[in-house]
Parts: sequence; C-alpha cells; structure tokens
Amino acid sequence: MGTELFAGRMTAEAEGEVTVFLIGMRINRFRALRSWLPVFKAMPRMLRELSQDKGSGMLGYQLLFGAPRVLYVVQYWDSHERLLEYASAQDKEHRPAWAAFNRRMREGRGKVGFWHETYVVPAGAHEAVYINMPAFGLGKATGVVPVGRRGDRAADRLSLKKA
Repeated sequence: MGTELFAGRMTAEAEGEVTVFLIGMRINRFRALRSWLPVFKAMPRMLRELSQDKGSGMLGYQLLFGAPRVLYVVQYWDSHERLLEYASAQDKEHRPAWAAFNRRMREGRGKVGFWHETYVVPAGAHEAVYINMPAFGLGKATGVVPVGRRGDRAADRLSLKKA
C-alpha cells in the first residue's frame, strides 16, 4: 500500500482548488471505551465509502496519530461543496454516525474530544515537496510529478494567478 519510494524531489500534481478537511478525536479517558471506541470505529466506514465512490469528491486521505491520545485524518477534496454535500447526505454513513456521536457526547461528559477544521485553498495557493518519500498527503491524493515540472522553488509552485 503506497510504499514505493519516489527518488529525488517530487511535488503534488494538483493544480486546481483543493479543500483540506482535518478531523480528529482526542481520548480524554482511556478507560471510557464506550465513549470513544464507537467514534474511532465510525471513521473507517466513512473513509471506505468515500474511497469506493470515485464521484464523491474526496481525492484521498492520510491517517495521522498524535500519540498517545489524538487520532486524526487529513482529507483532500476537489471542492468544499462536495464535502458539505457528503456531510449532509441522508443516505451516506456520515449522518447516522454524526447523530450517534452527538448522543454519545452528551452522555460522555468529556471522555472523548472531537474537532474538525476545513480549509478551502484556491488554485495556485498550495504547494508541496516530497524528497525520497512514498506518495504522501496531497501527493498521495492527486499523484506526484518531478518538482521541475511545476517549478524548482516553492515560490514558483505558489503561483497565485490573478483573474
């Protein structure tokens, strides 16, 4: 699973707008399994659903851990509209998971924390570099190309174009 190393300097192939969605949980009380385990188990179902639906708008994701208490996912979307569409869809995994999570939060009295952040990044306002790495982050979501194709310096790749 994505362990091929790309030698040298690579950059993400993404050139258009990207929506970056960070979502995570913090285990405040490890022994309160009933409070945090269902939250932990819900995310893989949603990621699987989104990954299998090529039209969902999710380009890819990266799982990250802030040991020992924080687990989070960085998701890359082709637009914020598609992210919001998924979040509100009645027939997708998110809605029932969100309702159950809210019930659990009211009952749990602070045993698990939750957070999310959304960033809409316009075309030309993002850049990435990966050196001797397997596909990772935005590069994993959109593919990688040699740095020279998009500019040798970060300033070249961050070409904010005025309309």
